[in-house]
Amino acid sequence: MSEEPDWEAEGLLDGLEGRDRDARIAILRDLHANGVPLDELRKAAAEQRLMFLPVERALGEDPRYSARAIAELAGLELEHLTLQWQALGLPVADPDEVAYGERDLDAARRIKQFVDAGVSPESVVDMARVLGQSLARVAEASRFLVAQSFLGPDATEYDVAQQARLAPPLADLMEPTLAYVFRLQLVDQLRHEVADRSRLAAGQREVTVCFADIVGWTELSEEAEDGRIGSLADRLSTMTTDMLRPPVRVVKMIGDAAMLVSPEEGPLLDLALDLVGAAEADDEFPQLRAGLASGLAIGRWGDWYGRPVNLASRVCSRARPGSVLVTETVADTCAGDGYRFSAAGEKHLKGIGPVPLWRARRAPPDEPPPRRR
Repeated sequence: MSEEPDWEAEGLLDGLEGRDRDARIAILRDLHANGVPLDELRKAAAEQRLMFLPVERALGEDPRYSARAIAELAGLELEHLTLQWQALGLPVADPDEVAYGERDLDAARRIKQFVDAGVSPESVVDMARVLGQSLARVAEASRFLVAQSFLGPDATEYDVAQQARLAPPLADLMEPTLAYVFRLQLVDQLRHEVADRSRLAAGQREVTVCFADIVGWTELSEEAEDGRIGSLADRLSTMTTDMLRPPVRVVKMIGDAAMLVSPEEGPLLDLALDLVGAAEADDEFPQLRAGLASGLAIGRWGDWYGRPVNLASRVCSRARPGSVLVTETVADTCAGDGYRFSAAGEKHLKGIGPVPLWRARRAPPDEPPPRRR
């Protein structure tokens, strides 16, 4: 091992005192002892990622190939490979720079298998975009998990670096877990899939869409502490997933709101009523409101588009705190199934126009079922 550099003379201790200075020296010594060059230490310190350098090195691999070499070995067009990496949200090096390893080559060969099986290169790139966005959230959640579990507010750089060493075993654990969840989700979606075959290829479905959001979120964001806002968003996500039952699926959580979809109106209306009711019963949680609409929508890459999506979002925005508002189609379909509907009047919805809406409640157990309207 080479002689330890003078960290202060190298400018790597500037502005640090006490525990923070000691922590910086400890992490520099660890990295230097493991062969990290001084130039790399300087760069990491300047970019404020010195504490994460141990895990970067643990999860990375020795570069052996350029992008051009990987494309040739995998049998792919360089342009398509580059688009794939960009869609995943990954940095793309110069085509002839040796910056990629064996895992990158293996991944490129899997892309070639998809293309050889008949999947268009454009669709592979679109799928990569969904994977990149989704797994970026998984990675962020994993980092949050480690921070919440093992790090306190007084953690030093060295504490963070030590806990970051959990990342490699966490990655090893997540790989089979992701494959397991993917299989379960795919089987469940296929089991509950109801579609006209003529519309299947276009992604068109008759679905019911629900938006549920936290009432007064903007005001809460201005007045509450950041920690409480994050906690409320987490609790909404937890409430939604805890109450979730097939065939209802969560499309996405959008901070203060949940977007859900179902091929059947009743299960989704049940969930909306349960969510709003749970918030009403919790004195420490703000009120929720929800809006539902049905119709022909287009499912693309895990998201949904079309009139019922726009309509449900607008309906939710017109719902009173603690209420569930639905379109006439949803009310007609669910009438007599244990629900009570009262006319909420014709509402002018932005970008859509006047739409008659109905307030949904559960009917008392002893109430005779109304006739379908």
